[in-house]
Amino acid sequence: MQEQYLDDLYVGQTFGTPSLTVSAEAIKAFAQQFDFQPFHLDQEAAKSTFFGELVASGWHTACLTMKILLEGDYRPAGGFIGGKADELRWPNPTRPGDVLTCTTEILEIRPSATRPGQGTVKMRTTTFNASKEVVYILVMNGIAQRRPAV
Repeated sequence: MQEQYLDDLYVGQTFGTPSLTVSAEAIKAFAQQFDFQPFHLDQEAAKSTFFGELVASGWHTACLTMKILLEGDYRPAGGFIGGKADELRWPNPTRPGDVLTCTTEILEIRPSATRPGQGTVKMRTTTFNASKEVVYILVMNGIAQRRPAV
C-alpha cells in the first residue's frame, strides 16, 4: 500500500483496518505489566468488580488499536505522529473474544503556515467490536508530511 501525504487526503475520507481477536491471555499479560487491577487480571476476582467480568485495560485497547492502524489502509508518509488529542474515550469495555476493527475518518486538514513541508490532520479513530459496539474513540491532530516538490 502506498503512503499518503497531506496533499492526498480530503475531509470525510475514511480508512479501515484488518481485524484482531483479543484473548483472555493477552488481556492478563498486558495487565500484569501495565494495569494490574483485578478486573484485568482474574476472571473470578473480576466478578465482584464494577465490570463483573474480565475486561481489557483501556490502554491495552489503545495499543491494540495502534497495532491494527499500522496494518490498515491509512499509511501516512513519515508514520503516525500525534500532536494533540482532542478526545479520548472508552464507551464500552473490550472483552476476551472480541474481534476489533477500526475506522479512521479525516475531519480537518490544515497545511502549516510556518512549516511548508507539513501540516496537521485532525482524524477520528473509532474501534469497534464484532457487535459494532464502540470500545475506543480517539480524535487526534496528527502531523502529516506534504508531498515533496518534484
